[in-house]
Amino acid sequence: MSREKEPPEGTLAVLRQNPLFAGMDRERAERLLALMKAEKASYEKGTMLHAAGTPVRRFGILLSGAVQVCVDDIEGNRMIMAEVAPGVTFGESLCYLKIPDSPVYITATEDSEVLLLDPQGLYDGSGDPLYTDLRLRFTAALAAKNLSMNSRIQVLSRLSLRAKLTAYFTQLAGEQGSGVIRLPMNRDDTAAYIGANRSALSRELARMKADGLIDYRRNQVWILRLQEE
Repeated sequence: MSREKEPPEGTLAVLRQNPLFAGMDRERAERLLALMKAEKASYEKGTMLHAAGTPVRRFGILLSGAVQVCVDDIEGNRMIMAEVAPGVTFGESLCYLKIPDSPVYITATEDSEVLLLDPQGLYDGSGDPLYTDLRLRFTAALAAKNLSMNSRIQVLSRLSLRAKLTAYFTQLAGEQGSGVIRLPMNRDDTAAYIGANRSALSRELARMKADGLIDYRRNQVWILRLQEE
């Protein structure tokens, strides 16, 4: 892992995709980055950014690449809690709450660049309006993450694997605006994301195809007809 003290010049457009920096001009963004002691870090694919059982002292905003936030269930099976895309924060709730033994681990699934941020400014009592703005923006970021987790719950709460896949494909179709969707993860990761194993996922996809509900090729799925169970 390599680190730089100053964020790169071309990151503001990516940062503005996040509620912490949305609509912010360069001068104010630079002040906020200084307040949160921003530090750029580069991680190679497969590098663990954070290990389970340790506190998350700084949260991140992904600048490029891909990062997964995972947790192991009681049987040791991996479950993907979040697939982080550029412009999205990760680890902010655990960092803000100062959880001493975080249950999650965070891994770079591609060569990635991350902006690491210290939330200490949220606790400071300064009368500077920037601190108030930071708290409001951080609350907005948490609210956005809560909406994202609600979508995840809508998938995990379904009783059958077919119903989980139906909910997941429906969400992706809405996000991508098409009945031909691109799966953002490979087969193993998709299974971990919806709480299944790869073999069961592959069997159910084949059944859904045989029933005329979907067609698929590699990471593309054609939605022909989906019906809730």
